[in-house]
Amino acid sequence: MKSTFRKLDEINRRQFVERLARSAFGLSILPWLGGEKLAAAEAVGLAGFGSAKSVILLNLVGGMSHIDTFDPKEGASKGPSTAVSTEAGFQITSYLPETAKVAKHLCLIRSMTAKVGVHQQAQYLMRTGFEMRGTVVHPMLGAWAQQYLGNSHPTLPATVSINRNSGHGNGFLPATMSPLPILDPEAGLQNSKSVTPADAREKRLALLQDLNHRFHDDVKDDNVRAYDDFSSSTLELMQSKDLAVFDLQQEAATQRNDYGHNKFGQGCLLARRLVESGVRCIEVESGGWDMHKDIPGAMEKVGADFDQAFAALIADLAQRGMLDQTLVAVTTEFGRKPDMDGSGRGHHPKGFTCVLAGAGVRRGHVHGATDAKGYEPTEKATGVGDLHATIAHALGIQVDKPVMSPSGRPFTIGNKGKPIIDLFA
Repeated sequence: MKSTFRKLDEINRRQFVERLARSAFGLSILPWLGGEKLAAAEAVGLAGFGSAKSVILLNLVGGMSHIDTFDPKEGASKGPSTAVSTEAGFQITSYLPETAKVAKHLCLIRSMTAKVGVHQQAQYLMRTGFEMRGTVVHPMLGAWAQQYLGNSHPTLPATVSINRNSGHGNGFLPATMSPLPILDPEAGLQNSKSVTPADAREKRLALLQDLNHRFHDDVKDDNVRAYDDFSSSTLELMQSKDLAVFDLQQEAATQRNDYGHNKFGQGCLLARRLVESGVRCIEVESGGWDMHKDIPGAMEKVGADFDQAFAALIADLAQRGMLDQTLVAVTTEFGRKPDMDGSGRGHHPKGFTCVLAGAGVRRGHVHGATDAKGYEPTEKATGVGDLHATIAHALGIQVDKPVMSPSGRPFTIGNKGKPIIDLFA
């Protein structure tokens, strides 16, 4: 029994916990709470350190065209849109009219660059800060933050992933640091109410506790202790009023309309509710950005949904006084080629744009630049690891402090990336 259990990898352990919950409580949700807590890093006297209490990661899957959004060009690279001036002093394209209205809050990183131009590998890099390897699975930012800073709420998860499965969220960190997946924000948190009668559930709990005591005595493993944390935390959440945070029906109809009635828009609204309730890291996915063909048609739908929801989120956070402590990041797999291929563009990792807003980030600011065609950075080249280190820095994490993987290898956030301190006011 000992040897068999110790051979289990994190995915199998996670499956074990899910099946345990299903049989004992009539549930099927991922574990997220518990595990080792580390003290928050001490302030190091650098701008922006610890300015963010929460992070909202808006993940644009497929590869946003920087030239057709936040880095407009002229000449052969121009594309079907026109450049629009904003009150912040920089230009974006006519596909983002609502975003232009909140440009004063935004910090554009126009000098992003990477070497990975294939979807799966590029998505992995942007979510973890590491290139994909066959020997190790790396954590995403929410899991890193939970490892360094502990849980962000007594009952709610520290990390939530909206519109996608959590995937490789916890990486080599304990499975309890995996993000809670919300596949449909309008459906809320599914399987959160037990279908097992109360008397039967109590009997099963008593039996489980008895088995656990014997099992813990026999198997000395940190993941085993996490099972108890999962069980108790799940029961607490089931009985908690905090479940209401996942119910978008509690929002006014006008507020829901502002964000847009689509999965990305409602996901952004749910993200605001989660931040308001104390969740530290929320990822919201927007699909459909792989625009090899028909950029005008795709931007009229996908781009418009993003434009409305992103602008509404920034305006809502600002109006509620939450933007100063919430870092919003727009990330994407890579950019699109300067040369148009008919009405679309191919993959282009060498130069692209990401966006930050809030939590001490400089407002109305542009960091770096690409050349006249939008091909590659001409100044302040910024790697994906540097972006991760910058976000972690805003959360108050010392990014050069390593964590040991189960294999005994040291890893740091962003794979030794460096925070971009001059992004902060």
